[in-house]
Order: sequence, then C-alpha cells, then structure tokens
Amino acid sequence: MRIAGAAKLVVVVAIFLLTFYVISQVLEIKMEANLGHIFARSALDAAARSTKPPRYKCGISKACPEKHFAFKMASGAANVVGPKICVEDNVLMSGVKNNVGRGINVALVNGKTGEPLDTKFFDMWGGDVAPLIEFLKSIQDGTIVLMGTYDDGATKLNEEARKLIAELGSTSITNLGFRDNWVFCGGKGIKTKSPFEQHIKNNKDTNKYEGWPEVVEMEGCIPQKQD
Repeated sequence: MRIAGAAKLVVVVAIFLLTFYVISQVLEIKMEANLGHIFARSALDAAARSTKPPRYKCGISKACPEKHFAFKMASGAANVVGPKICVEDNVLMSGVKNNVGRGINVALVNGKTGEPLDTKFFDMWGGDVAPLIEFLKSIQDGTIVLMGTYDDGATKLNEEARKLIAELGSTSITNLGFRDNWVFCGGKGIKTKSPFEQHIKNNKDTNKYEGWPEVVEMEGCIPQKQD
C-alpha cells in the first residue's frame, strides 16, 4: 500500500512538472512573438519617419539656400476667402488672423532680418487710393513688399499708385483690372523687375468662380539684403 501510495505521488508530481513545463514553454513562445511584433512595428515606424517627406518653411516645395527668406502667398478667392501671406514660417496675413480686407493687401518685411514690419489692406473698390499712395511713399529702402488682391484690387488705382508699385519691381500692375487676381513680391530700391509675380485676368469665359478668376499662388526664396 505504501509503495502504491508513493507511486501515485510520483505520478502526480511528474504530471505537475510536465504541466508547468508545457505552460512555461507556451508563455515563452507568446512573449517572443509579442516582442518580435513590437520590434517589427518599431522598425516600420522608424522607416516611415525616415521616408516621410520633410516640411519646409511656409510649406514650400523645397528648402531655400542660405541668406534667403522662404515665402508663400495666395490671392483671395472671389469675395469669400481672403489672401494669405507667409514669410519664414510666419503667417503675416490671412483670414484666420482677421487682418485682410477687400482691395490690395500689403505686408512689409525687413530685407536684412526677415522680421515683419507692417501689414495693411487698402479698399480699391469703395475706398480712396490716397492712403495707399501715402503708405507706398513711406516704405524704406531695403524693405521686402508682398501684395495680394482680394475681391477687387484695381478700380480705384490711379497712375501714381501704379507707378509706385511698378518701382517696387512689378510688371503686371499696369494691366491690373477689375477683379483680376494678383500676387506680387518685390522690394523698395530694387534695380530690376521682380521674378515673383502672378496675375490672372477676370474673364467671364475662363473664370473659375462666378465673376472672379481662380486663386493665384506663388512661393519662392527672397534673397537677403546685403550691406
């Protein structure tokens, strides 16, 4: 009887040890699988981060070289969405900032440092051109000037105002008409015509919106003013 009881005890212990061994093996396999999944996921996340395209200032398509300021701008969309002007990742004017308006929107930037100096808009439909002329005359040499239209930027423009804007490097200002869309980046004291300008005429046959052409957008790198 004692021998039989001992034999049963041995069998019970053996079964317990076997069960413990099997369970430990299963847990080890699951742990290895989980760790493998975690490491694989981390590797995939790292690969995704490394292949994600870089973001450049103002969301432009490529980085600017040294001693250049990144900018991106868009005209208004009909009389609904205002223009947007961004320089060096700093949104200077937009509908969200609530500092844009009907007419010509203007942002001034220091040509040496890239720091914003002033923002204003001038109503060229129901307003007066005199404040725009006075403002243009007050701009200091070396200042970067960015302009964008919203709704109508041309009705109240006269020859004096157009000449002052042309002196900033614009070529399209002489032809800017009622409800044309226009964006421009130039500078006070510039010696040549600016390469940064886009202009779309208001044409009922090609307009994207009823009574207005499509939005014009522009981006680029403005050379820093050197002493």
